Amino acid sequence: MGHIREPKGVDFFIKSEPLTQQVREEISEFIREYKNKSTSKTIQKKAQIRTFEQVSTK
Repeated sequence: MGHIREPKGVDFFIKSEPLTQQVREEISEFIREYKNKSTSKTIQKKAQIRTFEQVSTK
């Protein structure tokens, strides 16, 4: 399937039916679950603690 180019000076508009409340809730639940799964897989970097010894200047 190829890409349809818009001729100059012509805009294509796609008119879709409005979503029902049930469909909106299903989409929101899917997105919420997807975000929860993806955030739990993130890798946390361990902080490296460096200690320095004071050098006496006497």
